[in-house]
Amino acid sequence: MIAYSPGETCTKSGIYQNTTTKNEVTVVKGEPFPPTPSASQEYKLVMPVR
Repeated sequence: MIAYSPGETCTKSGIYQNTTTKNEVTVVKGEPFPPTPSASQEYKLVMPVR
């Protein structure tokens, strides 16, 4: 499973989940991932979209 850091450019549009807080966000391909409460947190893809 690939994990993405805050500020990293999204390579596939979809719904991503913070691996620590379990909050979900929608991120569009080419846009940066949003900030997290802690720098060590990451996002994983839970539902790809077109």
